[in-house]
Amino acid sequence: MPKYLSQEWLDASRAMSDDQPERPGASCRLNLVVSGSPTGEVSAYWVIENGRIRESGLGSRDDGEVTLTATWPDAVRVADGELDINAAFMQGKVKAAGNMAKLMALLPLTSTPECRDLQERVRAITEF
Repeated sequence: MPKYLSQEWLDASRAMSDDQPERPGASCRLNLVVSGSPTGEVSAYWVIENGRIRESGLGSRDDGEVTLTATWPDAVRVADGELDINAAFMQGKVKAAGNMAKLMALLPLTSTPECRDLQERVRAITEF
C-alpha cells in the first residue's frame, strides 16, 4: 500500500484518475507544500488538463500556477475525507497562492460523483 504523498502513491492515484470525465477549462499546474510530515516538508505537483491528471510527481514545478500549503495533519484530514477541501480553505487550514481563477475552476470538481468515487478508491490504497 503506497504511503500518502510518495511517488508510488502519486503514480497510483494518477493512473486511477484516467476514468475521470473531461472537464473543459479545468486545467492547472498545481503545487502542494506540506509541512510537518514524518519526513519533514513534502512538496508534490499535479498537471491537470481539462479535469484530468496528466502528470504528477514529488517536488514543485517552476511553472506552477497555484501553490497550496497545509500542515501534515490537515493535509491528511483532507486526503482521508475527514475534512472537505472547500471547508479547509474557508477555515484557513489550506492556503492558496497564485492564480485563483485556475483554482476556482478546479474546486467544484471535488464535489462531483466521479471525483468522490475516485477519492474513495484512492483512500482505499493509501497508507496515511
